[in-house]
Amino acid sequence: MSVVPSPAPRPQEPVEPQELPQLGGEIDEPCLRADAARNRARLLEAAALLVAERGADGLTMEAVAAAARVGKGTVFRRFGDRTGLLSALLDHSEKKFQAAFLTGPPPMGPGAPPAERLRAFGLALLRRTADELELQLAAEPCADRRFTNPPRRVLIHHVSLLLREAVPEADCELLAHTLMAPLDPALVHHLTQQRGMPMERLEAAWVDLVDRVTGPTASPG
Repeated sequence: MSVVPSPAPRPQEPVEPQELPQLGGEIDEPCLRADAARNRARLLEAAALLVAERGADGLTMEAVAAAARVGKGTVFRRFGDRTGLLSALLDHSEKKFQAAFLTGPPPMGPGAPPAERLRAFGLALLRRTADELELQLAAEPCADRRFTNPPRRVLIHHVSLLLREAVPEADCELLAHTLMAPLDPALVHHLTQQRGMPMERLEAAWVDLVDRVTGPTASPG
């Protein structure tokens, strides 16, 4: 009796993320009914106005419901909790930032050497964090979700991929977490707001760190 050959193994899935995750729990947003999409936009508009008037600390689910003239349960069903609401407010800039390093022009996007892309990535992330610092701090997930939320995972994965190109002999997964530590919003707040360090110092330190990790051969000539 003939032996049926084992099926050929499937090709490995691409490691680079193919879609940009959305932050508000609305993965299938294009499929939302038109009225649901309008309601979500109205809630986010109310939330953005409250942040502009009161700051991120003044944003509550109750305040958003009152401003949008809906029940509090509607806000909770749409965003889950306050962190989900704050993350949804950051959704646009997050997708724009991800597009820049995944498909944008070099040096941040594909086409530049990995060390150069790492430098550009960190500098851009530091500037974005400084621009959105209050909102990013308020949107920080709790400890058990901090490293599992989709945007953070995409950033870590991207840094890990670049490190595999630049220093393939290293433990790139752990090294990626180490490199991301100086870019953490809480640390940026501490260094700039509580220690009074200028952003230029943080940016120079990032470039120096990348150069030390990737080695002199990866430094720009």
